[in-house]
Amino acid sequence: MDFAFDVISTEEYARQRESYGPLTDALRKLIDIGIHTAVDEATAREALEHLEKAAVLLEGEQRRATSTLRDAQSGRPIAWANPAVGLRNAIAPPMIVEHNRDGSCWSEFTLGPAYEGPPGWVHGGICALLLDHILGEVASLGLTQPRFTGTISLKYLRGTPLGQLRAEAFVERSEEIKTFARGYLKDEQGITVEAEGVFITPAWARDGDGSSKGGLATEAGGNFS
Repeated sequence: MDFAFDVISTEEYARQRESYGPLTDALRKLIDIGIHTAVDEATAREALEHLEKAAVLLEGEQRRATSTLRDAQSGRPIAWANPAVGLRNAIAPPMIVEHNRDGSCWSEFTLGPAYEGPPGWVHGGICALLLDHILGEVASLGLTQPRFTGTISLKYLRGTPLGQLRAEAFVERSEEIKTFARGYLKDEQGITVEAEGVFITPAWARDGDGSSKGGLATEAGGNFS
């Protein structure tokens, strides 16, 4: 099946990003400090009252259409809700994926308390999420071809500490509808997790000979079924 998009102009996207970006940042900060707050009960109740009022304000008008947007000028997808790169998703780090001329890509980001598994270390499932996304994006040629995760495997070399991290990914080879991508997650000491995956061009995006017929991908990563 294909995916539905709401179209948004470049100017409107910039306006919304300026308006809602700080809100997402504030929510992200709230998640982090809420995990370790040690205020007394009275202060916690007062904070809860403010949060409930804020929830009422934000619920006053909700978008009812798809959360996936497409830039009217470039046609590129815009990720509002994606848990890895969503600009309106406070649980996303977010990853801002940069693309190199050779087709590889990378992202640097900070993971705080919200992503903790063992004390002081990133949850292994979060590592998988971020690597699935960046491998999916590089396999999709920077979101210009629709390809989705068929299989992905990870090798955890050591624990990934909370804090500043870098993810990198590149395409190893392509075979008809399959694209093979590799990548890794690293801290300042080196690689912590390696990943490799096979990404599939879905049936609706293939030409009769099985090759990709172009068009734009949706948010990269995730199961294609």
